[in-house]
Amino acid sequence: MKLKALTVKEARDIFSNRIYMLLVLVQVIIILGAYGLAVVSSVAADPELIGEWGGSRFLKVGVVGDERLLIEGLEREGLGVTKFPDLADARKSLGSGVVAIVYTSGGDVRIEADTGSAFYTIMSERLQRAASWYAEQKQFREAGIPASTVKALENPVKLKIIPINRDRYAPLAVDSSYFVEIMYGFIIPFVVFLPFFLGSNIVTDSVVGEKERKTFEVLLMVPLSETSVILGKITPALIFSFIQSLLWLGIVILLGVPVYNIPLLSIIMFLTGLGFTGTGLFISILADSTKEANSAITVVLFFATFLLFVPLFMDMGIFNPIIRFIPSIIMVKLSSSPYLNPGLIYDMLPAALLSVILFAASVVSFRREGVIRL
Repeated sequence: MKLKALTVKEARDIFSNRIYMLLVLVQVIIILGAYGLAVVSSVAADPELIGEWGGSRFLKVGVVGDERLLIEGLEREGLGVTKFPDLADARKSLGSGVVAIVYTSGGDVRIEADTGSAFYTIMSERLQRAASWYAEQKQFREAGIPASTVKALENPVKLKIIPINRDRYAPLAVDSSYFVEIMYGFIIPFVVFLPFFLGSNIVTDSVVGEKERKTFEVLLMVPLSETSVILGKITPALIFSFIQSLLWLGIVILLGVPVYNIPLLSIIMFLTGLGFTGTGLFISILADSTKEANSAITVVLFFATFLLFVPLFMDMGIFNPIIRFIPSIIMVKLSSSPYLNPGLIYDMLPAALLSVILFAASVVSFRREGVIRL
C-alpha cells in the first residue's frame, strides 16, 4: 500500500505540473509540424505530386518567343509556361509573375532566374533537366532521326511491375520515396524517443526536488525498501512516457503512415525508456540542485541524440558494423516492413542489455546514497 501511495503521489505531481502538460502539447505540435514539413518537401520534390496537390501554379517560368520544343521540355517537368514576345517584357515579370525566364540565344539555352525566390531551389533542377532534354531532342531532329526511333531511344526498356501480396498493402498519405525515407528514417524514431527524453527529466526533477525540499531523507526513513522507493519514483514517469510514445505512433498511423511490428516496437521502446529513466535517476543521485541536474541531463541527452539519430543520415565508416545494434536503426527496420527479420530480435539484445545495466547501476547508486544519507 505504501508503494502504491508513493506511485500515486508521483503520478499526481506529474499531472499537476503545468510545464510537463504543456510539453505534451508541444510534442503534438512538433509531430504535426514534422509531418507537414515531410509532406510539403515530398510534394515539392516530385513534379507529378506538385500537379496533384495544386502546387504547379507557383512554378511558373517565362519563355521568350515560340520555341515549341523548349516549351514541351519545360511542361514535361511540371512547370507552368508563360509566353512573352520579347526579353524586355519577360524581365518586367521576373520575380512577380514568373520565377525564371528561359530563352535561346545562339543555339544555347539561357536562364535568368529570381534566385531570391523560395521556389527557385525547387525549380533549378527541373530547369536543367528541361534544357538538357531540349538540347538532345534538337540534336536528334537535326540529325534526321525519325520520331519513333527517338522515342525508342528514350525508353529502351519497358518496366512492368507485377504486384504481389496486395492484401498486405497499406497506402501511404503521400506516394513518394522521399516521404517514405523521411518518415521512417527520422520522424518515427524521433517522435517515439521524444517522450523518454522528457521522462528522464521528470525522474531527475523528482529526486532532486526532494533533496532541495529536504524531504529526501524523510522519504528514505519511510518503512519501504530502496527498491520500492525507486519503483515508486520511476514507474509513473516510465509509464507516462511509454503511453505517450504509443499515442504518437497512433497519430502517425492516423496521418496515413502505416507502422508495422508494433509489439516488438513496444518492447524496444520500453527497454530504451528504461535506460533513459535509469540515466535520469543516476544523475539525480549525483546532483544536489535542479540547476545542476538539468545541466547534466541536457549534456547526456545531447550525446544520446547524436548516438541515436546521426547514424540515420551519415556513413559511420569503421563503426558501420555496430550501428545495426542502435535502437533507432532497429526501429526503422521494424516499423517500415511487414516482414519480420528474425535477426532483428538478436540485434535488440545489446541495446536491451545496456538499458538493464544502466538501470541496475542507478539502483545500486541509489541504495548506496540512501545508506550514506541515513
